[in-house]
Amino acid sequence: MPSNQPSDSAPLLPPQPAIDQSPISQSSTVAKQPRLLLPRSQGDRPSIFAFPPNRDTLGGTAYLIVEAVNILVDCPAWDHANRTFLEAQGGVEWLFLTHRGGIGKAREIQQAFGCPIVIQEQEAYLLPGLTVTPFEQTLTLTPQTRAIWTSGHSPGSACLYYSQFGGVLFSGRHLLPNPQGNLLPLKTPKTFHWRRQLQNVQKLVEQFTPETLQIICPGANTGFLRGKYLVENAYEKLRYEKLGSEAEG
Repeated sequence: MPSNQPSDSAPLLPPQPAIDQSPISQSSTVAKQPRLLLPRSQGDRPSIFAFPPNRDTLGGTAYLIVEAVNILVDCPAWDHANRTFLEAQGGVEWLFLTHRGGIGKAREIQQAFGCPIVIQEQEAYLLPGLTVTPFEQTLTLTPQTRAIWTSGHSPGSACLYYSQFGGVLFSGRHLLPNPQGNLLPLKTPKTFHWRRQLQNVQKLVEQFTPETLQIICPGANTGFLRGKYLVENAYEKLRYEKLGSEAEG
């Protein structure tokens, strides 16, 4: 873990990728390709891709922001198809982990691309020997992207906000679709602190508006979205579901 805490106010410059021959799964012949979710109307960048659910992260969905600085959100399956895809998009400059359950093959991904790993400081200890950029409350990765600590699902649960496309929030397991496709915080036997999770949903409601938060990309349960991988009109749904969840809590 680096000894110096980076500034939370200025974008960070990632190191140059390293060349590595990390072992990967040979299951690429049956692997599904990542899905393009949000392309720019003209040109190739920026774009957002969603990876198929990954058994290494208990069915979690990883995302790739393709821009001047590529950011991988949580870990996809580490197989030949996904590695080839990531290389074709220009590699990975940052690997952002929304919570401990998204770690997967983070070590192998860092070895392949030389990308530092961003994770909330309370869960950074789970990545010994790796290059980690921990943060406390928030951290700006690029002018368009910042991390937000949203403890509750786990101690270090966090979301990643991307200001393009009307505002996109990668919510990890902080906010998930239920079987009806509604977005809300879900209480499970492994939930670290339910009341804190609800409080952090309220904080998201307070810091965004319908104009700055239009899309949420959840980190799991994406099958309930019937192939869409994202929730539109996100702010209104977040505000509505927050009220319902608070009443249940």
